[in-house]
Amino acid sequence: MNFPKPKEVIPHREPFLFLTEVTQLDVPKSAEAYWQLTESEEFFSGHFPDFPTLPGVLMCESIAQLGAYTLLSDQTFDGLLPLFGGIDNVRFRRRVSPGERLDLSVELSRISARGGKGSGKALVGGELACSCDLMFVFATV
Repeated sequence: MNFPKPKEVIPHREPFLFLTEVTQLDVPKSAEAYWQLTESEEFFSGHFPDFPTLPGVLMCESIAQLGAYTLLSDQTFDGLLPLFGGIDNVRFRRRVSPGERLDLSVELSRISARGGKGSGKALVGGELACSCDLMFVFATV
């Protein structure tokens, strides 16, 4: 099934758009997507010049962007923007290199008019790279 492109749903744009394609969606509960890394992302040149590694915080951000996509696919949340309210239980289990594909999943467990909670994972080739619990608050745009 084809879903709208991430930039048609969330407000993020290059160079801070970390979703390539959404592959599954159960509005507003869960979603799966991937971020296909190239070898041209600017951050790899400085993190680290001789050992390019995807910054862990960007893995968390990609999971959060998938959560935002999941919520903003529901018309109930028109005019709202989910923002980070917190992040807990973050674990980085695997280095991610240029050219690898980060497979993402998110499950939203509690949603209210003010915000909510969820959890997500990022995997490479079926191997866990990152997991985290997210809290978000809604801002009016």
